[in-house]
Amino acid sequence: MAPFVDLVYPPRCPACGEGTGEQGGLCVTCWSDLAIPGNPSCALCQRPFGDSGPAEGAICAPCLGNPPVHDGIAAGTLYTDTSRKLVLALKHGRRIALAPLLARLIAARIVSCEEERLLIPVPLHRWRLWHRGFNQAALLARELEKSGHGLLTVDGLVRTKRTPSLGGMGAKARARALAGAIAVRRPDAVKGRHILLVDDILTSGATSTACVKALKRAGAKSVVIACFARVLDEALDHAR
Repeated sequence: MAPFVDLVYPPRCPACGEGTGEQGGLCVTCWSDLAIPGNPSCALCQRPFGDSGPAEGAICAPCLGNPPVHDGIAAGTLYTDTSRKLVLALKHGRRIALAPLLARLIAARIVSCEEERLLIPVPLHRWRLWHRGFNQAALLARELEKSGHGLLTVDGLVRTKRTPSLGGMGAKARARALAGAIAVRRPDAVKGRHILLVDDILTSGATSTACVKALKRAGAKSVVIACFARVLDEALDHAR
């Protein structure tokens, strides 16, 4: 059916609308705008250093000043204009067919683990889930499960209260807004397990930190954050 589908719906880049060679692919211009993190990078948060930076195994200044509670970040891309368009198309444009593409980029950055991981998406409050109709993080986690990166536990975390938009808030205000907002639904299911916490975009890290803390309190052995886009403007040149 692929040739017929291509005839009726010619392949277009989901980020800019230009013609492409196949359905679901990006055009050359948009691919070149993606910033893929590489090595050497921070041993704790995988912040790329660039070729002129410290050697592999070094720790970046932000992690030295404020050690993270997570056990690593697997980011498919850094936040650029193209990655922003893809996230918005998935989340607000309801183009859920983009989930496999975004998940493949995440999967390329995940370091293997000897034990099976649980894939737990960052939760939405039930009213936001009802309004949107889906949790984009859960869609990405489902695709990661298909590619063999763990066992999906879609209800591993629950958002117990609605929280305001965290944009523009300081660190203390974000922490207050998220206090008590994230809970583990079944602590016995995560105790002693390795976790991949899946989300579409990592900005300030306030929500993911609240999720990691909840999972660690429930006894999780490790929690690695797996996201499609990570906001690290100062590292864009090193990733490109």
